[in-house]
Amino acid sequence: MSSNQSPMRGVGCTCAELMNAGLRDRRGFLRALAGGAMALGLAPFAALAAKGKYEAMLLSCIDPRFQSPVHHYMHEQTLTDQYSQFSIAGAAIGVVAPAFKEWHKTFWDNLGASVQLHSINRVIVINHRDCGAAKIAYGEAAVKDRATETATHQNALAQFRQALTERFPALSSVTGLMAIDGTLETFS
Repeated sequence: MSSNQSPMRGVGCTCAELMNAGLRDRRGFLRALAGGAMALGLAPFAALAAKGKYEAMLLSCIDPRFQSPVHHYMHEQTLTDQYSQFSIAGAAIGVVAPAFKEWHKTFWDNLGASVQLHSINRVIVINHRDCGAAKIAYGEAAVKDRATETATHQNALAQFRQALTERFPALSSVTGLMAIDGTLETFS
């Protein structure tokens, strides 16, 4: 082994690496140590910063075509910076359809965390037309025409509202079906 190689190479940093990182003297080392300690000391306060009173959780689909229209809708509702968000393929379909049963617990656990951390009082669910997840979950026949597609989404949204009432009876919901142009048809 040469004189400039550390027997601990790959395990930690060497003195030369510390010096190259600006820790050439005791003062530099102490500054770095104090900065790390300060960051650790503030960590509990950073966690508390996430708590607060917010309005809602938004459940929406992952479809890239609907990110801007959904954001625009939430802005129109004066909810900017007042909601948490959970995106999953199919929105409500991803939470209730048997085809996606492995995902269900993740959503409900996440909603529970949002209730605990953000003190929300409602869930806003936006499904959308021309949804690939609806085809995966229920088949092509379930979305074969506009009326059938609407009924499929209405059923999934009704199942969602029922499950929400069973799990979180204090939460209200707004559920709707968004068209490609961003218009939202709501269902209760």
